[in-house]
Amino acid sequence: MLVLSRKQGERIVVGGNIEIIVTELSGNRVRIGVSAPLEVSIRRGELKAETDQEADVADPWSACI
Repeated sequence: MLVLSRKQGERIVVGGNIEIIVTELSGNRVRIGVSAPLEVSIRRGELKAETDQEADVADPWSACI
């Protein structure tokens, strides 16, 4: 894992076409903006875990392949 320090207004570019921007710092919270092509799915980590669990429940046979 790469760990970077950024100040408000600074950016991180991933793969040349995804840009992450620190838009606001407030106490212990950081607000970020993500700019990416439409075909790139962007979700918060906790939502991805929930979606993965829902997919397992929706298709119980997927693990039997």
